[in-house]
Amino acid sequence: MGERNIAVPESKADRVPVLAALAFMIVSIALIDLSSLGSGVSLGALYLVPILAGAVYLTRAEIVVVAVLCALLREASAPFAWSEGVWLRSGLALTAYAGSGLFLAELAERRRRRKREYRRLEEQQLLRESAEQQLQALVETSPAAILTLGPDGFIRLANQAAHSMLGVEPDTLAGQHIGQYLPILAGVPHSDGAGRIFRTMLECKGRRRNGEVFPAHVWLSSYMTVAGPMLAAIVLDTSEELRDREELGFDQLMRSSRILIRAVSHEIRNICAAIALVHANLRRVPGIEQYEEFQALGTLVEGLGKLVSSELRAAARNENFSLNLNELLEEFRIIVEPSFAEVDATLEWNVPPDLPAVAAERHGLLHIFMNLAANSQRALRDSPVRQMRISAAIEGHHVVVRFADTGPGVPAPERLFQPFQHSAEGSGLGLYLSRALARSFAGDLRYEPQQAGSCFAIELPVASTGDNLVEAP
Repeated sequence: MGERNIAVPESKADRVPVLAALAFMIVSIALIDLSSLGSGVSLGALYLVPILAGAVYLTRAEIVVVAVLCALLREASAPFAWSEGVWLRSGLALTAYAGSGLFLAELAERRRRRKREYRRLEEQQLLRESAEQQLQALVETSPAAILTLGPDGFIRLANQAAHSMLGVEPDTLAGQHIGQYLPILAGVPHSDGAGRIFRTMLECKGRRRNGEVFPAHVWLSSYMTVAGPMLAAIVLDTSEELRDREELGFDQLMRSSRILIRAVSHEIRNICAAIALVHANLRRVPGIEQYEEFQALGTLVEGLGKLVSSELRAAARNENFSLNLNELLEEFRIIVEPSFAEVDATLEWNVPPDLPAVAAERHGLLHIFMNLAANSQRALRDSPVRQMRISAAIEGHHVVVRFADTGPGVPAPERLFQPFQHSAEGSGLGLYLSRALARSFAGDLRYEPQQAGSCFAIELPVASTGDNLVEAP
């Protein structure tokens, strides 16, 4: 059943017509009552009409004032006005008028409060429905698989991405056990027993409906409902990412291998040249050419020289790279800062934000940066002052990136870039391969002596306008 709306004036200008109407009614009743004074009949009950009519619009204090006025007017027009018992009559009239007005005002106020509460509930309901619709749209349109699991491990809700990822028919996952698709989730507790929620991330293997296995990243979060603890899971299929990472790693391995083979071939060629020179000098010894061993040595040296020369002549992939150096340095900073913090070392960055693009291959240059950072980190372990400064500057047609640390320094700089050093930690190929990588894209890696610590400079050519842009992965 509908309710009639009562418009309550809120401003002073809106209340003027209401007050004028009440005043007119009271004056009219008073005049009629005074005109009938000789008849001995009092019309005091009519004063209830303006009081009841105005109770909806007046405040409690205003109702009491109007009730007092009506009681006085009633007494003034009574047959025995202001006679004995005036206080009793006026009190009873005031009580009747004020009580009736206040009672009706309270009923009207309760009705208004109820309507306001009803409107508030309607607005909240609309907001909840809107939020649910937006959340439902967000879940359904999400490219990530979203699942909610009950305490028994059965799927309660699943979006379309989850059906597609697991290879099942639409709207069929609800009610199935998660163990047949993501077995690790079947054993995850929904709460720790104390009602606390938890959030974590897992790397696991999933299985599609057809039995195909895929790697997955799962973000888990528990929450409480009336039915008990529930588990929400966001699942990403990382098959493509794994393939891309492995392909990228293989490509980088092959590139590094080619560079290393060319560098080793260069060293072997130098040794072959020295052996060939000695072999040529031995020809001066009378009768030595009669020995088969001498002839075999010459053949071996010549064959090995041709082999390594062919390796050196083999052209590398003809690619011109253009790399955003600022982006790569930011990525490198994210990678190395935690490891330096673990050894209580500080990193000082002095890199301009507008460095030009350089002609370098992203992963090869990042390999050089990582190798230099690892060397500095080892050098800083026993140093009283643990600090590494990374700076970059434009020098002519090159950008030079310097890695300077406060470690003990390098005792024999002339042997830094020699391969297979016995004093090196590891294989002794780190700096040798890093310099070879730098030279593979027309750059260089050199050591710059300083009074304390060590400093390595990577020289990178500025990219030309026509180079192909290599985007960050």
